[in-house]
Amino acid sequence: MKITGFRFGRLRVPLQTPFKTSTRTVDAIDDIVVMIDTDDGHVGYGSATATARITGDTHGGILDAIRHHLAPLLVGEDAENLHLLTGRVRSAMKRNTSAKAAVDIALHDLFGQRFAAPTYKLLGGGEPAITTDVTISVDYIDKMVADAVAAVERGFEALKIKVGKDPGVDVERVKAVHAAIEGRAVLRIDANQGWTAKQAVRAIHQLEDAGVRLDIVEQPVKSWDIAGMQYVTERIDTPVVADESVTGITGVAEIIQRRAADIINIKLMKTGGLTTAVRIADLAATYGVECMIGCMLEGAISVAAAAHLAVARADVITRVDLDGPTLGRFNPVESNVCFADAEITIGDAPGLGIAAVHGLEPLDA
Repeated sequence: MKITGFRFGRLRVPLQTPFKTSTRTVDAIDDIVVMIDTDDGHVGYGSATATARITGDTHGGILDAIRHHLAPLLVGEDAENLHLLTGRVRSAMKRNTSAKAAVDIALHDLFGQRFAAPTYKLLGGGEPAITTDVTISVDYIDKMVADAVAAVERGFEALKIKVGKDPGVDVERVKAVHAAIEGRAVLRIDANQGWTAKQAVRAIHQLEDAGVRLDIVEQPVKSWDIAGMQYVTERIDTPVVADESVTGITGVAEIIQRRAADIINIKLMKTGGLTTAVRIADLAATYGVECMIGCMLEGAISVAAAAHLAVARADVITRVDLDGPTLGRFNPVESNVCFADAEITIGDAPGLGIAAVHGLEPLDA
């Protein structure tokens, strides 16, 4: 199974409702899709989304990185040499983690096809069914409460509430959602770097004192402020999740060694794909630190890859935040991963099992 070339497309899916955080508002999932062709007719699929304010990647940058720096290192090589090929992708250039993730995912897809096994089995196996939370965007309180109630009625048992706009109002937002769904769903909050360390401690203490028991608080401070995150972790009972602060193995090691967070959030767009994500999960497991598997606002190709990882490392990945495809108005990807609201299941088709991608806009001209 020799790699013969690369093709590219753009896949856009409108959202059911705008996705709002403390840093941005988005109304569609917008992915770059990478297709790696082989001499025996197999195609490996990967995808990446532009998150310029988080990873620094844009659609143009993703395409240029793959076309000019990654693809030339892989064409002509045998797809079964996964370790060699992913190593080349990882070391080809600095940063550009979203571009690397798209190619790394596609290589894992081909590897699964080569050995006729779904990706999760080749990563270690597991029970091919997981449950995800769903995001409640930051908004007016009444809108957030309505969205939370609707999510619970759809069967979601964990809600991730976006905050980080204003600590005082954020506390009221969370208290209102808690009052509306108390006992019916676990609450998680994501500040998206929106608070200072002292604001975070004050806000969480106010919620704890009000009887609001949170499952986690995610990235309460700026990504670079490891000391600030450590300050928060040491002073609240609610587990702290490091998200934007997680940029690779060395960053994870520092967070673990400093006990700056209780949980590590793994996202393929930040790790550069499955290869490094597996290493982060295994490193965390070595130190007895739990992980969460998350995604940017991504579609069903890259999120499917993350779901395979969540199954294969279920012993350490204890929380799943893979709601990207369910936020869209439809899912244009036919694969071996089924996204049915809170339930995600994986079939036995090889690799990612992608049979078709509808509505793909070619970018090869």
